[in-house]
Amino acid sequence: MADITHNSAESRYEARIDGELAGHADYQIAGQEVTFTHTEVDSAFEGQGVGSALARFALDDVRSRGGYRVIPQCPFIAGWIDRHPDYADLVASR
Repeated sequence: MADITHNSAESRYEARIDGELAGHADYQIAGQEVTFTHTEVDSAFEGQGVGSALARFALDDVRSRGGYRVIPQCPFIAGWIDRHPDYADLVASR
């Protein structure tokens, strides 16, 4: 299972497996909006749930901060939210 952390210095969430970077979800913050711009999983770790774990961790983290809204610019994050409608409340209305 991936160990996921928030690397605020790099503006991304990182997933590591056995210490090796397996994937990351990049974001930008402007005011109370967190825009997820890119999610990438190393090909060696594809199909192991790394991307889903990253999305869940990142969105749970945003929710825990209170008052923030998400702009899912990244197609992976947008698709993940579509498949998990209990996270739709985080999406900023445009």
